[in-house]
Amino acid sequence: MGKKIKKEVEPPPKDVFDPLTIESKKAATVVLMLNSPEEEILAKACEAIYKFALKGEENKATLLELGAVEPLTKLLTHEDKVVRRNATMIFGIMASNNDVKKLLRELEVMNSVIAQLAPEEEVVIHEFASLCLANMSVEYTGKVQIFEHGGLEPLIRLLSSPDPDVKKNSIECIYNLVQDFQCRTTLQELNAIPPILELLKSEYPIIQLLALKTLGVITCDKESRTMLKDNQGLDQLTKILDAKELNDLHVEALSVIANCLEDMDTMVLMQQTGGLKKLLLFAENSTIPDIQKNAAKAITKAAYDPENRKFFHEQEVEKCLVTLLGSDSEGTKIAASQAISAMSENSSSKDFFNTQGIPQIVQLLRSDNEEVREAAALALANLTTSSPANANAAAEADAIDPLINILSSKRDGAIANAATVLTNMAIQEPLRSIIQSHEVMRALLGPLHSTNTVVQSRAALTVAATACDMEARNELRNCGGLEPLTELLHSKNDEVRRHASWAVMVCASDELTAVELCKLGALDILEEINLSVSRKNKFSEAAYNKLLNNNLSLKYSQTGYLSSINIITDGFYDYGRINPGTKLLPLKELCLQELNDHRAILLVNSKSDTSPPPSMEDKLSEVGYGRSISSSSSLRRASKEKSTAGFGSPTEEKSEPTSGRNTVLSRGATKEKGSRKGRGKKEEEKVKEEEEVLAVPKLTEGSPDKEWYPPPDPEFCVYVYEVTKSILPIINIKDQIEALAKYVADKMGGKISKEKLSDFSWELHISELKFQLKSNVIPIGYIKKGIFYHRALLFKALADKIGVGCCLVRGEYSRAWNQVKLLNEARKGIIGRLPPPEEYIVDLMFHPGALLKLRSREADLYRFL
Repeated sequence: MGKKIKKEVEPPPKDVFDPLTIESKKAATVVLMLNSPEEEILAKACEAIYKFALKGEENKATLLELGAVEPLTKLLTHEDKVVRRNATMIFGIMASNNDVKKLLRELEVMNSVIAQLAPEEEVVIHEFASLCLANMSVEYTGKVQIFEHGGLEPLIRLLSSPDPDVKKNSIECIYNLVQDFQCRTTLQELNAIPPILELLKSEYPIIQLLALKTLGVITCDKESRTMLKDNQGLDQLTKILDAKELNDLHVEALSVIANCLEDMDTMVLMQQTGGLKKLLLFAENSTIPDIQKNAAKAITKAAYDPENRKFFHEQEVEKCLVTLLGSDSEGTKIAASQAISAMSENSSSKDFFNTQGIPQIVQLLRSDNEEVREAAALALANLTTSSPANANAAAEADAIDPLINILSSKRDGAIANAATVLTNMAIQEPLRSIIQSHEVMRALLGPLHSTNTVVQSRAALTVAATACDMEARNELRNCGGLEPLTELLHSKNDEVRRHASWAVMVCASDELTAVELCKLGALDILEEINLSVSRKNKFSEAAYNKLLNNNLSLKYSQTGYLSSINIITDGFYDYGRINPGTKLLPLKELCLQELNDHRAILLVNSKSDTSPPPSMEDKLSEVGYGRSISSSSSLRRASKEKSTAGFGSPTEEKSEPTSGRNTVLSRGATKEKGSRKGRGKKEEEKVKEEEEVLAVPKLTEGSPDKEWYPPPDPEFCVYVYEVTKSILPIINIKDQIEALAKYVADKMGGKISKEKLSDFSWELHISELKFQLKSNVIPIGYIKKGIFYHRALLFKALADKIGVGCCLVRGEYSRAWNQVKLLNEARKGIIGRLPPPEEYIVDLMFHPGALLKLRSREADLYRFL
């Protein structure tokens, strides 16, 4: 045999790098390897980084600092499956770090992650891609990005994956996404209910729990509840409740059922299948607070139906709910209070809680938990509505003090509920007095200033209920409560505006409060409201009229009517008719205006001036207007005219305090007649007198600090004294009216025949008075030639002084008249029952003292012709 020759090994090509095995112990080195173009190195580097990140949060933060995230994002779309899988696994666990999540959102990798959910990808990729999305969906911005990149549809598809981890991650991500309303709507369109219900059959409790939680959120929408019912979801939920071994799922299952009970069809179905009985059993027998809470919530939803309330009452649900009020769980207390609130719609249940329930609820009003206090106040509000017995029971349980404390709560619902209870209590006078003693008006200041319309409305209603007494109104006025109440009249909310108007109407019952409300602009606001068809209400109209009753000058100018209960007092003035929305100037401004050619303003004032002028026999020179008043002969003569025969002269009582007179005005009838005859002879003196008046310098206004007084009216003071002395003692009311009518007519120029009405030169007389007084305001007593509206005003003013009831009505063309009501004794019907009174118009012009039936031809002629 020949000798063997050894074969020589060929050397590798010179352009090929020899294989190198490296063992790295630094994460930074491996991170650098992520930029390698070799798939094998990338795969091994990703695998090493995955193991490193899996060890803890600190390692994830280290990788972030080393800059591993940016190159890893590029590997999500690598063409090599192993590299892509390993990179996805890294992001699945690293996305739990908040800083990593933030960076991933900035790098906009969501589209690449969602792409890994494609059906052709491996299960492992599905697992970690869905895990990454579940971590990213915890924050709102992550939810938005997932939704906008279409992540919801592949996630729903993965609910049917054979891998439990994929299912768990997918349903967890969906649960996070459906917290947003838009995602819930899309979920319905993608028909996600059936696959979610399938997860309830899973052998893994965490998957079942997440599925129930997701259903608990999406069944807040009616469409999802319908889909759940159509897919036999209620049957599956009932089976879970029946299975004792699934007691860890009962809490969430009850929550879903509670949502479904908002639909009447589901409610009927639950009642027919015995589901409501099961709810009661859970509430009664379970010792788990969350189960008790959700069972009570379900009872609350079901109790909105009258038939269910009746069923629950027959099952004595009240005892169970009262027991739950004593639970150690705040959530259970809240749910039980809400259930009691719903059950209180049943009258029998409301009666039951009177002795067993209200004391426990009142205790909850003192809780440190704001939500508990709100729920307790809600229960008490419903229990005391239309139930004086329950209102008394609440008061006996010392509920008033904690209720008033709740008015300063930070929760609007608690404030509104507490205000409702106080309103229900205040309907009863004894309880109202107790509430007022707790300074309720001061406590209502905060709610009246609230920006929440429900709180505003309830607070205003409480004011209306508690301000029925003068002390309460004084407290409200003194603590500054009228201002926010007036502001509520501006509200665009109908209920707030209505309740504020109601409160203003109640507060306007006394003059001081009404005046303050007018100063704050309540009258103007109400007038504006009542001009609007859409904004006005019965209370706004009533409040406006109530305020007008304390401002009769404005009322008469706007409405042209004063009733018998509208008593004219000193300071009343008749400006004439004004249109709605027109502002009526105060008397002081009108007195200080320059003389004009407008209609004279008539003033009623029986108060004497603070510094009485000299005797009117010598001089009439009042300075109450702030202007000089001439001592013209015609004015002196007017002041000296004596009373007609039949009325006593007050000569012997010169300082009669009730009349407010400065001197006695009484002369013989012959002198009065002579004065009238001589009046024509003195026409030549009139021009001279007017020149003298013009020459009189105007007196300067008094000191700004000096209090202003209305112009005095000595003549009217005399009138008041004379009618008080001569007419008030008359027993028969009809005789009183006739006597007063003759008296008024005599003071205003006497009887005027219809034929000579046009010759009655009252306009010239009024013009002379305006010129002589240098004012547009004329005290009614100065007028000696008066037409219809002068006489009607004087009659009303004097009638009110002596207690004769009459109305004052303004007509057209200087007409005004007085209406009175008298019983017709001749028309007595049934024994012991008087017929309704008849209305008459008092004739003050043509036949002074005559009474004209309101709906007669004579009355129409008097008013209109």
